[in-house]
Amino acid sequence: MKNIFVGNLSYGTTEDAVRSLFETYGTVEKVSIITDRDTGRAKGFGFVEMSANADADRAIAALNGKEFDGRTLNVNEARPKPERAFAGSGGRRSSRW
Repeated sequence: MKNIFVGNLSYGTTEDAVRSLFETYGTVEKVSIITDRDTGRAKGFGFVEMSANADADRAIAALNGKEFDGRTLNVNEARPKPERAFAGSGGRRSSRW
């Protein structure tokens, strides 16, 4: 299983449209377009999970730099999300009990 980052998506692009684009290269397990938590508006990027690594690699090679919905896609293997410090304490634990 390979997770693929898809950037520079048009704000109106749907998960179904992205799925159709990637299914040309193999089986798509999941598509997620990231939206703003407060407004619900798409942020212009998302992720595609493909079951076969070879299919995912072909999709990345073919779609990176391709125009889709009027935008030039940025497609590459997704990197793991970095660890974040605990919100609210500036990353430090309180010494008060």
